[in-house]
Amino acid sequence: MNERVRKTYDQLARLYEHHVDTANTYNTDYERPAMMAQLPDDLCGKHVLDAGCAAGWYTEQLLNRGAAVTAADLSPQMAAAARRRNGGRAEVHELDLSGPMPFDDSSFDYVISSLVLHYISDWKPVFREFSRVLKPGGTLLFSVHHPSMDVRLSKSGDYFSEELIVDEWKTAYGPVSVPFYRRPMQTILNDTLAVFTLTGIIEPQPAESFRAKNPEGYVKLMTRPHFLIVKGMRPYEQHT
Repeated sequence: MNERVRKTYDQLARLYEHHVDTANTYNTDYERPAMMAQLPDDLCGKHVLDAGCAAGWYTEQLLNRGAAVTAADLSPQMAAAARRRNGGRAEVHELDLSGPMPFDDSSFDYVISSLVLHYISDWKPVFREFSRVLKPGGTLLFSVHHPSMDVRLSKSGDYFSEELIVDEWKTAYGPVSVPFYRRPMQTILNDTLAVFTLTGIIEPQPAESFRAKNPEGYVKLMTRPHFLIVKGMRPYEQHT
């Protein structure tokens, strides 16, 4: 699966670098404002891991708020785009988040992961690594597909199953098959709670700017969430 996701996002890298930041309202006027609202405006003196950085939008925003940022992505093409975007201001790694990470214990104040974890089948080792590299009291902030949204793509229609879905994205460069794993809300929360103290659950609604750009989508998102944001803290007493 990792190789499949890597190839998919190598294929999507040009789209993310040149179009997503301006053309995809689900990113620009929905997920991103909701995620950034959970972070302090001033991150000076903080070290942040952008886990699954794609073309580097979050990396840039975190740098602009004063953070020291380390970014990582499975896709070499995405990592290259993030480097182009941010020059030498951030350290960018090509990295599989489902394996061990080459960072010291308690290295980061924040781990940010935007719309990445649904590409990974087993979150438990990922969360253990996130916890290891976070300082005690450090923050994990991640977004994923909302389970009530992605169950509509399920062939089985079984909300409680954990399954591989292949979605077909229509892009400026043609259709792209995008594989991901779906899981119910209880699995998302229990996997998080096994390692972190839960500090927030956000089912975002679109920013007002979404309305003018995509009126039909705005109405849907005001009554039915598309993404889910989870915020947690590494406990001062480490789980064993």
